[in-house]
Amino acid sequence: MKLSEKISLIIMLLVLFAATSYAQEELWNRLNDKANNFYLQARYSEAVKIGKEALKVAEKTFGADHPNVGISLNNLAASYRAQEKYAEAESLYKRSLEIYEKALGPNHPVVAKSLNNLALLYKSQDKYAEAETLYKQALAIKEKVLGKEHPNVATSLNNLAALYYSQDKYAEAEPLFKRALAIQEKVLGKEHPDVATSLNNLASLYQDQGNYALAESHYKRALAIYEKALGTNHPNVAKVLENMAVCYKKLGNDDEAKKLEDRAIKIRSKL
Repeated sequence: MKLSEKISLIIMLLVLFAATSYAQEELWNRLNDKANNFYLQARYSEAVKIGKEALKVAEKTFGADHPNVGISLNNLAASYRAQEKYAEAESLYKRSLEIYEKALGPNHPVVAKSLNNLALLYKSQDKYAEAETLYKQALAIKEKVLGKEHPNVATSLNNLAALYYSQDKYAEAEPLFKRALAIQEKVLGKEHPDVATSLNNLASLYQDQGNYALAESHYKRALAIYEKALGTNHPNVAKVLENMAVCYKKLGNDDEAKKLEDRAIKIRSKL
């Protein structure tokens, strides 16, 4: 075979290989999208089935230690978690975390996200100590890589605060909720929906401590932000209305509570 013929053959094989790889990657993307759609529809068994297919394609196409395999593992784990199949989810989350740490380094934001997913799994099982350790690791990574005033840092602060709040550790939760709120107000603006979420979190904490006046003021501000940013018929508006109704009942204002409850019911009936 002449040299020119050999070169032509090599080029043809390379083009064929590239086309095959591209086709496999497109298949993986389609499977991921399909699995995610099933997940969003709460069709978890179907999401698991397609997720397993996506994982096989990812491993074959990219290699067992590629970050894209980590994505498929995370997606599949989320579907198992939604079905309360915690053992299956845990093994997948852990393998995903190992892949990300090896491929991207231990201080990458994707590693922080993977730690957060595993922490959420532990929280779902009331394994608070394990969840706390992982939430703190995720927070430390984000602070180091993104800076202490990044919105993603505020998200991690809220996650850790919510963990403490779920254990009635109000003294530990409050400063974290407050710090998250301060970051969001500074970086995102005082009328951003994320600010309203943090206000709602703080209001709930104050309400559980019996500080109803402070809870009311936070709920009112959260409600105004949500209505302006998301519209008056958004589910988040209904959520705050329901929380405020409980607060007013505690204050003995049953008439106002009833008005808020009725409005929340009307919003949810339209969803």
